[in-house]
Amino acid sequence: MAVSKSFLGPNDKITTSQAAIFLNNAMLGAGILTLPRSVSESVKTPDSWISVLVGGLIAILVVVLMLKLSLRFPGKTVFQYTSAVIGRYPGMIWCLILVFYYIVIAGFEIRAMAEVTMYYLLEGTPIWAITIPFIWLGAYLVIGGIDAIARVSQIVFPISLCILILSYLLSLRLFELDNLRPILGDGLGPVIHGLKSTVLVYSGCEVVMTLTAQLENPKQALKAVLTGVGIPIGLYLFTVIMVIGGVSVDSAVTSTWPTIDLVRSFEVTGFLFERFEFLLMVIWLMQMFCNYSCFFYNSSLGLSQLFKLPYKAVIFALVPVIFLVTMIPQNMNELFGLGDAIGYLSILLFLLFPVFLSLLALMRFGGGGGARHEKS
Repeated sequence: MAVSKSFLGPNDKITTSQAAIFLNNAMLGAGILTLPRSVSESVKTPDSWISVLVGGLIAILVVVLMLKLSLRFPGKTVFQYTSAVIGRYPGMIWCLILVFYYIVIAGFEIRAMAEVTMYYLLEGTPIWAITIPFIWLGAYLVIGGIDAIARVSQIVFPISLCILILSYLLSLRLFELDNLRPILGDGLGPVIHGLKSTVLVYSGCEVVMTLTAQLENPKQALKAVLTGVGIPIGLYLFTVIMVIGGVSVDSAVTSTWPTIDLVRSFEVTGFLFERFEFLLMVIWLMQMFCNYSCFFYNSSLGLSQLFKLPYKAVIFALVPVIFLVTMIPQNMNELFGLGDAIGYLSILLFLLFPVFLSLLALMRFGGGGGARHEKS
């Protein structure tokens, strides 16, 4: 069953590589800049990287579960097949929660992007003056559908990846292996406690339940998903190791943006760019914009499919809503508090929701596809 173009936008199918990069961008955002601080606060030992690794392995298992669930309903997104599994009204309530979740993450990413811009690049500029252009630019991109977002991501992601890895490699002169020792000095307790801090950075993988319906070749879905999840996990793990190894746990805990502080800690004399923090910030702002666009798209798509509304009309209706969410935090502490709230909500949607749906789908449809049972 093909999904209506009126819901998905003018270009509703993407390739396997585009799907992998789209998933990459949905998971890579402000977390690169804040994860070393948040996970170090929870773990309080040099074992933060173990929490990130274990959280990543859990993320892979849950994403594969999401994929298997979505493949039961070919050509349908989570907003369309949920009602077939748990009923019309319970399904609509679940999907509205998911849409709300996407809207809040979109607002969080825009606000984090504005805070970084104001703190390092445009000091004294009002938050609203930074957020409004980004929100409208995102609306313009999202109107083009998932194909437009994927094409922009194909340009931005390789550049972001190269600059980030180059920055880390240049920071190796600051790296001290002793900052990562002792390993498991306080046992597994701190590592397990730190898992909750990794949930926020792995949120975004829920877009798999939408992405599967838009693949040109669904048989390559597992390859796209594992690539799309594996790269962010590797980058988050590398980031935490480099930041803690470079500035220590104590410095990471007291820094607002520890990754940027690491890059600010060194100069490369005689190189094209002697200081890399501004280059990294400018490039990573583009990456955060792509991350925001992914969630803006999924929230717009969800509302258009749930209520049979015109896709473009929903986008324009969500612009002021996202702006209001962006302006809710009054300071950095409230912004990080919002991030923690998103993390707790993502536990519900990221862990419990797909497991619950999968069990119900298995009981209702057995080992066969849900779409085939619906037709019969």
